[in-house]
Amino acid sequence: MHALLNFLHVMAAIVWLGGLTFMLFALRPAATSLAPPQRLPLTAQVMQRFFLLVWLCVGVLLATGLVMLLGVGMKNAPKGWHMMLGIGLLMFAIFGHLYFGPFRRLKHAVDAADWPAASLRVAQITMITALNLALGAVAIAAVILWA
Repeated sequence: MHALLNFLHVMAAIVWLGGLTFMLFALRPAATSLAPPQRLPLTAQVMQRFFLLVWLCVGVLLATGLVMLLGVGMKNAPKGWHMMLGIGLLMFAIFGHLYFGPFRRLKHAVDAADWPAASLRVAQITMITALNLALGAVAIAAVILWA
């Protein structure tokens, strides 16, 4: 059972962090060659689909992480696990802010064809995404290096 929980936990992290990497280093740079009326709706649609996966990943990460952590007991868990839990909770909160704040405003701006406002929201989302990717890397490092 532990192996299955660990597998699901790692897969959810790969999907989330891999998607963030794709958005930052592939989609955004490639989409800059498009004019705002093409680039911004495309970006919003890709994010809409990806963020649905992120919500699923958040659920899987929380469920599997807590079951594994509580299975060994909080006081017996390695310090890296505690770091990952804290960083993970921060990442979930940041994603919630991104989704219900800048992303929601991006969708409204795209629907209104307000390209300057939509561009501003994409820039905000990019900064928040970079922060969450960095936090994800720190969480992984903590679990591996501080076991």
